[in-house]
Amino acid sequence: MTAQILITGGTGTLGRRVLPLLPGRVRVLTRNPRPDTDTATATVEHVTGDLATGEGIAHATEGVSTVLHLAGGPRDDRTKAHHLVRATGPRTHILFISVVGADRVPMVSRVDRAMFGYFAEQRAAERVIEDSGRPWTTLRATQFHDLLLLVVRKLAGLPVIPVPAGVRFQPVDADEVASRLAELALGPPRGLVADLAGPEVISMDAMIRSYLKATGRTRLLLPIRLGGRAYAAIREGANLAAPTHASRENDRSFRTEAEQAEAEQAEADGGRISWGRFLAGSLSSAGPAAGVTGR
Repeated sequence: MTAQILITGGTGTLGRRVLPLLPGRVRVLTRNPRPDTDTATATVEHVTGDLATGEGIAHATEGVSTVLHLAGGPRDDRTKAHHLVRATGPRTHILFISVVGADRVPMVSRVDRAMFGYFAEQRAAERVIEDSGRPWTTLRATQFHDLLLLVVRKLAGLPVIPVPAGVRFQPVDADEVASRLAELALGPPRGLVADLAGPEVISMDAMIRSYLKATGRTRLLLPIRLGGRAYAAIREGANLAAPTHASRENDRSFRTEAEQAEAEQAEADGGRISWGRFLAGSLSSAGPAAGVTGR
């Protein structure tokens, strides 16, 4: 039986969550050989290939009807997307996970690219897929709770924590993103779908303080201002998905019925797990050692 779905980045944070949600035979692209495995719903076939060079990608995509492209990173996303597109057939549905703000965070200077180049890389990959002639779907999501917790934990190890002033996030739970991706992978191509974000906007300062309080630590937080147009855009909320209620109401008059239905569905399907809830669950599952160590 030929696999109908290929996942790139299938062994990563998001890929491991999506895989159990897909039925049938699923193919996972890896750079190192792995044995085939089974989940509760699928048989997982591992195939070797390298998106950075294109080696093995044609074989990996052979016979699949949908490619779930999760292998994004801080660099070379355009090249990876190009190799993937070139290896697929003209009817292959390419489903890409991108980041909210990919189209709104400007990259003008070296400072912009050094700090926020990931947004530009994601937008470059989006364009390759959009212009490929293949059926496509792109879902933009905000930053995952897991990633932000990793950053906060590292910062908490410093005696004085530098905090970029005015930076806010709208973190989303990776399981909720995985569920949405599985739904899209099993459906028809949709183009650019509504952003997926968490239920709250929270400043980086507040995130760090909540972690310090939950783990019984005290640290001095030092607000800092960064340079560049990308940082300015982030301060203005370019990385956030949720408009205010008033702006949603004002947008109604400019939407078609289909666009309005999509917007209302997106709001209903948005992330439901807040940073506080995620943090409490993570620290609880980690046990007492996650608390006061390193104070």
